[in-house]
Order: sequence, then structure tokens, then C-alpha cells
Amino acid sequence: MTVDLVAVERKIWSGNATFVSAQTTEGQIGIMAGHEPLLGQLVEGGTVTIVSTDGERIVAAVHGGFFSVTADTVRVLAESADLAGEVDPDAARQVIATGEVSEEELRIAQGQLRAYEATVTVN
Repeated sequence: MTVDLVAVERKIWSGNATFVSAQTTEGQIGIMAGHEPLLGQLVEGGTVTIVSTDGERIVAAVHGGFFSVTADTVRVLAESADLAGEVDPDAARQVIATGEVSEEELRIAQGQLRAYEATVTVN
């Protein structure tokens, strides 16, 4: 299936995948080719995981937005997103530890840290 992960400011990833997992307001969902059409709302500070057709695992921290699914496409449209490899875990931990940030900044940092840790524990 074709997958596009897009944030307001840039395209994060695009390609063919065998599986997509996302944290939604209704819970965690996994999508494979042939899935029923679906529209879902992403959680604030959640993660999206994509397994490409060549087996690469792409993990991104996403903050808000939604995704749409058809039988052969998944479109993830996030307010903001960062690939796990772009995350500075120390900076994210610092934001979380200070407690002197907005609720939105806190959720973004928590999502970034979850995405980073998801790649560290798997590899």
C-alpha cells in the first residue's frame, strides 16, 4: 500500500509499506493493505510506525492531526511530526523535567521521547 506521512510544514515520509500503526483517540490501530476505509484522529503527542515493503521500520512522533485509509493508501496528516532519528532525547527529557512549558509542548516532547525509545528498544 502507498503511505504518506505529512506534517503541516513538510513531507516526512512517502513510499510503499506493508503495515502502519498509529495512536488514535480511539486507541492503537494497525493497518495492512486491503483495510476497510477509515478516518481517524491522531492523539496529541502520539507515534506512528510504518514498516516499508523492504522491511525498514520508520517511527515518527506526531502531534495531532488525522489519518485516512483506503484499500491501498494511508495518508497521515499531522499538525507536527518528527522522525525518531531527528529527535534529541536529552532535549525532550529536559522539557518534560522542567514542567515550565505549555501542555502542548509537554505532549510534543513526550511523543518525541516515545518515538525515540521505540527505535532504541527494537534495534
